[in-house]
Amino acid sequence: MASVVEFYEALASAPDDRARARVIAEAFERVEERYPHLPDLATQQHLRETELRLQREIEQVRADLTLQIEQLRGEVRTEIEQLRGEMKTEIERSRNTLLAWLIPLMFAQVGAMAALVKLL
Repeated sequence: MASVVEFYEALASAPDDRARARVIAEAFERVEERYPHLPDLATQQHLRETELRLQREIEQVRADLTLQIEQLRGEVRTEIEQLRGEMKTEIERSRNTLLAWLIPLMFAQVGAMAALVKLL
């Protein structure tokens, strides 16, 4: 059977149901031989279901990533604030140390100038 017309003639001329069933089975066999990957073909419905599933997965991944990004932003903000506090403390400590040295040096400089003035 090479054509649909031949299939129809074989089906119409079959003497009983058993012969008709055999003609139909042979037709299916030929289709399977001609198109061996037919069961693997995706239908529009399969593609749409896959597309919807992938869209849901993408949205879930986006939501997860957004949540993780927000958590990381919060952690980074916390670390930045902590570093600012530490820098502020370090600057104040350095300023106090500098003042602790500058004030006595200024008095020493004034004393040295006074001694020089007395010598003149």
